[in-house]
Amino acid sequence: MPNAQKIEAVKELVEKLSRAKGIYLADFTGLTVQEAVEFRRKLKENGIEYRVAKNTLIKIAAKEAKIEGLSEYLVGPTGIALSYDDPASPAKIFYDFAKENEKMNVKACWMEGEMFGAEKFVEIAKLPPERRIVKSPYRGFAESNENIGSNSPSVDVQIGWNVEFTKRH
Repeated sequence: MPNAQKIEAVKELVEKLSRAKGIYLADFTGLTVQEAVEFRRKLKENGIEYRVAKNTLIKIAAKEAKIEGLSEYLVGPTGIALSYDDPASPAKIFYDFAKENEKMNVKACWMEGEMFGAEKFVEIAKLPPERRIVKSPYRGFAESNENIGSNSPSVDVQIGWNVEFTKRH
């Protein structure tokens, strides 16, 4: 039976999940208090909110916020990180921390309407900051042609020329 405290917690989670552009779920089992404090500090320094909540409350809040895909990853102890600006910015922080602390395990991440498992998370975390584009009109282009401009300095010039030509004609 829901009590006032749980109802308020769900309400707060719904509001936060609705605003979030990136949601990261992690298993923090085995982290020492010092490691957990250090991890939270790194996230906070980068404008990312991190909290631990009961899986049932997260499931209810996600349903109310119309965020699909989280439920299957809400098993066992779960920490939830919320990014309100850049949906991919937490990926690098999680990844770097997990390299130093094998106990940290990212379960999944949700970014602007899409759910990604741990394997995609690692790909996102390894991208340079300017390539961590998750949702844009050029998404398919960025993902499928990752090296298109790396060996050809004329690509940018050619694209620019095509835009200018189109504007004039």
